[in-house]
Amino acid sequence: MDINFELYKVFYHVAKTLSFSEASSQLHISQSAVSQSIRLLEDRINSRLFSRTTKQVKLTPEGTMLFSFIEQAYQFIKTGERNLQDIHSLTRGELRIAASDTLCRYYLLPYLKQFNKQYPHIKINITNRTSPVCTELVRKGLVDISFVNLLHESPIHQRERDTKLTITKLNIIQDVFVAGKDYRKLQQLTLSLKDLENYPILVLEKNTVTRSYFDAILKSYDIFITPEIELGSIDLLIDLAYIGLGIAFVPKEYIAAHLESEHLFLLTLKEAIPPRYLGAITNSTVPLPVAAQKFINLITDTL
Repeated sequence: MDINFELYKVFYHVAKTLSFSEASSQLHISQSAVSQSIRLLEDRINSRLFSRTTKQVKLTPEGTMLFSFIEQAYQFIKTGERNLQDIHSLTRGELRIAASDTLCRYYLLPYLKQFNKQYPHIKINITNRTSPVCTELVRKGLVDISFVNLLHESPIHQRERDTKLTITKLNIIQDVFVAGKDYRKLQQLTLSLKDLENYPILVLEKNTVTRSYFDAILKSYDIFITPEIELGSIDLLIDLAYIGLGIAFVPKEYIAAHLESEHLFLLTLKEAIPPRYLGAITNSTVPLPVAAQKFINLITDTL
């Protein structure tokens, strides 16, 4: 099937905006030209792509399916254009990264500051999502790099193998159990994971890599703990542990200030909790933009 790519360009803008008038404005063509292009595309692929009323435009199921592919292709083309611009200089361009709020705050901030100082004309676009969602954003070409928590045999790793995503291991993360002064009596004890069944446990919510790791550790010892509180924020877990609501499972690297001030203390366990890694994930099926490569180099050069 030989179809003019300009038709797909028009389709992309209409599907993105769900407005023929808005698409015509973005493309700098008349609204009738937009309508004609959509009709021609529908005729050539023998599918109706939009349902239109006097008040709204909606994608049909066929249009929704096609848009899921066209959107990825469009983003890859835009990445190619940005690469061509970046080849000449880093006086313009964009760095698109995805990471969780926690990784941005506790890991990426100093690197973002340094990168912005070195390349002030590069626009930095940050998307905050969980690690699994960040991986999907890279796979679809919607970001250049995703910074994620890595976990062996997690869904992230499975998707990486399936879609040929590239992992660069960065810093080690050591997960720990911490508590505040209300649990100070535990500081002198060596506890087992089984002992923790008797205390309120604070963990991240499901569908996060850290929570998956927590569950996997307990499962490996045939231990089942129903968390007292499940949240989407590491910072809130730390705060709740500090005010005495329970024992939190968090990365040690994120609580250094709390340990130094003795607001929190580490629980000593009989069982060893294996360390994990932070990782940078890129899509190996498309060239990495120069700005993105510079940012990765900035990080890896300090390891």
